[in-house]
Amino acid sequence: MNLIYGLAKEQFLNGSLSWANDPIKVLLVGTLHYSPAMNADQFLSDIPVAARVATSGTLTGKTATLGVLDADNITVEAVPSNEVDALILYKHTGTEASSRLVAFIDSGVGLPVNAGGGNVAITWSNEATRIVTI
Repeated sequence: MNLIYGLAKEQFLNGSLSWANDPIKVLLVGTLHYSPAMNADQFLSDIPVAARVATSGTLTGKTATLGVLDADNITVEAVPSNEVDALILYKHTGTEASSRLVAFIDSGVGLPVNAGGGNVAITWSNEATRIVTI
C-alpha cells in the first residue's frame, strides 16, 4: 500500500503542509516493528524507534503536478544491515513530536531491501503515480 497519511491530507488541504516548500525526508523502516494506522499516526514520534533503520537527507527537485508528488532520486548512505520493508516520507522539523508523517510506501521495485551496511538508492517510479498521488 502506497498511501498518504489521512492527517497529512488534512494538512495539505488547510495549507499547513507544503510539498514544495517544507523540508521532506525519507525514513527507512522495518515493518516487523511498525504497522501504520493511516488515519491516526501523524508524527515521527508515532514510529517506534525499533522500526527505524535510517534517514535520508532532504528531498530536492520536488514537484506536485496535478496532485502527483515527485522528487529527485536520493541515496541513503551506510544503511545498517536491517531489512528495509517500507519508506515513510515526513516533514522534518527537528522535533519528532512535530515532524508530520506524509506518506507510507511499502510496494515498489527494490522493496524490501537488506542493505548490509551499504548505500540504498531510492529511485522514484517513472509511472504516472511517481511517488504517490493525492
